[in-house]
Amino acid sequence: MKRIAVVEDEAYMREEIAEMLRNAGFEVDEIISFEDTAGQLLRLSPDLILLDINLPQASGFQICREIKQKSAIPVLVLTSRDQMRDELHALELGADEYLTKPCRKERLLARTANVLKRYEGRSHMLEGPGFLLDRQTYALYIHNRSVVLPGNQGRLLEAFLTHGGNPVKKEDLLTALWGTTEYIDENALQVNLTRLKKTMQELEMCLKIIPVRGMGYQLIPEGNKDE
Repeated sequence: MKRIAVVEDEAYMREEIAEMLRNAGFEVDEIISFEDTAGQLLRLSPDLILLDINLPQASGFQICREIKQKSAIPVLVLTSRDQMRDELHALELGADEYLTKPCRKERLLARTANVLKRYEGRSHMLEGPGFLLDRQTYALYIHNRSVVLPGNQGRLLEAFLTHGGNPVKKEDLLTALWGTTEYIDENALQVNLTRLKKTMQELEMCLKIIPVRGMGYQLIPEGNKDE
């Protein structure tokens, strides 16, 4: 059963949408607290997010941007804002569909089914800024080309992407590479990180790996911090 997260601060509207989706055979998570909404959604990892724009705390635009920077979860924006510039902005941020409220039940269900169908078979894909990583084969899709990463580089990149932009402990990187933290020379980790950095530069990925004191390493966009 597909799971859909409904992000709507108007209780009546949220409950109506949730009931409609449940009646259509979906499992529904209703977001009712809007503190760290993007974090909640990333932890829930639903099959689809129905996202309003006018929300307390962070706007739907901000939430969409953060979700799309850290995951491949599809986003359908459902909002009362019907200005073309809002729709274009949402699509530029990575939204997969944009519908204005009120809309007919049949239209919403059809668009929902369409987005879910487009994403079928992509559950093993991880999304980064401007690229996709197949976590089964470590094929990297970027700049209209595909490159199969060596196993260790693929495992490292997968570890960084699954941490949603947060620092990754050295122990977690060692486990990702060799399945254990015992008897591993840290120089071997450094060698593999250096190889991944070189590959990222060659592919113009606009990302860099920085050390985080007392923690491990972090994958960040170029220009965010000085290494």
